[in-house]
Amino acid sequence: MPPIALPHDAKAGPTKSEVRAVVGSKLALEPDDHFAEVGSCTGAVTIEAAQRAGRVTALERKPERLETTERNLAANEESVRADVELRNAEAPEGLPDDADALFLGGSRNFEAVLDHAVETEIDRVVMNVSRLEVAGKATEAFRERDLLEEVVQFQVSHGYELAGATSFNSDNPVYMLVGSATPDEETDEDDGERVAADGGERSTGSRSSSEQRSDVGRIARGDSKSGGNGQ
Repeated sequence: MPPIALPHDAKAGPTKSEVRAVVGSKLALEPDDHFAEVGSCTGAVTIEAAQRAGRVTALERKPERLETTERNLAANEESVRADVELRNAEAPEGLPDDADALFLGGSRNFEAVLDHAVETEIDRVVMNVSRLEVAGKATEAFRERDLLEEVVQFQVSHGYELAGATSFNSDNPVYMLVGSATPDEETDEDDGERVAADGGERSTGSRSSSEQRSDVGRIARGDSKSGGNGQ
């Protein structure tokens, strides 16, 4: 799928393309999914979700940013397949009750948003955080609500020419919380083991839904568990 166009600026940079790629793999959107987003801003995640999901509901509390989302969405209308609804609202107000996947692009009111995810049993929940202290609070909030499946920290560097050679500029690190509010039917309450985010062991028969979704992605790409052909 070709890169999306973002000709309009919201004075708050879009989620970087490399980060969006990881977000997309964790959300694993399907054509019949209803995707909800908190904080659409430039619309980068909104647009990519609208290329995969069947319905998209994007919330943005700032009218000027919502307008930017709308304008960038229009610039990509040929690749958008979903029914998209943009709402000028502050989460959790305005969130749909039937979402299959939820992305939080910021930390404002995140605990109330997570409560909504639990109440409506959203299957896939992904939250990006850029500050270490907030990442700690978010991790605890996910864990307290029995949402947490994994925490991912990653950093992307971009090369540039320096004195005839290549050096790198690093983007700020991203902390990504991944979880699910859908009850795990495969875990036996008596002897099933689930790995905790801070360690522990899981039995070979009990695997998180995020791991299962990752396997689906590897199978679709023709990769193996051990790494594929390295290309």
